[in-house]
Amino acid sequence: MVGSLVNISKGYLLTLVAIFGYLSWQLVVPFLQYILMAVLLAFVLYPLQRRLERRFSPTVSAFALLAFAITVFIVPFVIVLAAVADDAARMLQNLDSETLQIAEIERYIAAQTGYEVDLAATLSDSAQQIGSVLVEQTTAWIGVLTHALVGFGVALFLLYYLLRDGDKLMAWIRDVTPLPSDVQDEFYTELDEVMWAVLAGHVLIALIQGIIAGLGLFATGIPNAGFWTVIMIVLALIPLVGAFLVWGPAVVYLLVMNQPILAVALFVYSAVIVGISDDYLRPIVVDRYAQLNPAVIILGVLGGVYAFGVMGLFFGPVVLGALIATINVLDDNYERLAEEYGMT
Repeated sequence: MVGSLVNISKGYLLTLVAIFGYLSWQLVVPFLQYILMAVLLAFVLYPLQRRLERRFSPTVSAFALLAFAITVFIVPFVIVLAAVADDAARMLQNLDSETLQIAEIERYIAAQTGYEVDLAATLSDSAQQIGSVLVEQTTAWIGVLTHALVGFGVALFLLYYLLRDGDKLMAWIRDVTPLPSDVQDEFYTELDEVMWAVLAGHVLIALIQGIIAGLGLFATGIPNAGFWTVIMIVLALIPLVGAFLVWGPAVVYLLVMNQPILAVALFVYSAVIVGISDDYLRPIVVDRYAQLNPAVIILGVLGGVYAFGVMGLFFGPVVLGALIATINVLDDNYERLAEEYGMT
């Protein structure tokens, strides 16, 4: 009888956990991108929070790091995003045959393939269609902007409390986790290494590679080099693909524009300098942390974008890396846990 009551009580509590967990998830989903952003920034800044707390209160330290995050991370991100959007808009507005030298490109294609194409008409029709869609979606864009402003507000508040109360949060998580302390230590150490492997070993290197490759575009006079630099930074997150998808066509563009010297210079610079930056920087940075297989990075980045949006570029590989880390911890401690808890 007592055992039945205990099972009923446990089942009731588990049901409540499932119900409130589902409802809480519904509250989180609309701002998932911004919550993940706050978690990412909190992870990066938390070591600084602990150092500042040696001299100041947790509240003052969290406010100082919040201001630092706004100044160093968020404002530059918004500025770059706005610049890229403005650059893309000007690209659409300037889609005319004289600016892009469409006639020369059409002649080159015809000479190489034997097929005549009308790129000017195609681009004009595409620009008109895109313009019509943008006008029709004005109301939707206003809604997106409002949601973005609210989301950034949520991210800032959450970042502040994650920094200020991070110790309490981790203590609570450790307290409710049904694992021995040493196993938890191993588990969180593995997760920490995975996070830094993704951030330092892939995101930071992708940022450096994209900027280095972008300098080549600026130096050789590629139109809208700033826009393409941002695209190369994103592409550099994907192993075996990287910035070549931009600087490769840029070399071809220079050849078509009768600039063979600049084309060769851009090819040599991109192939050698960008390649060296990857060959030398990646071992230095990645060897300090967990090494993730390129397949994990590719699947994590591409799948993460579909699952989490832009923040999936960072958290996609982290999720897969966390799964691998969890399996490793389980494998290392399974027999011991089975003995301690009477498992068979």
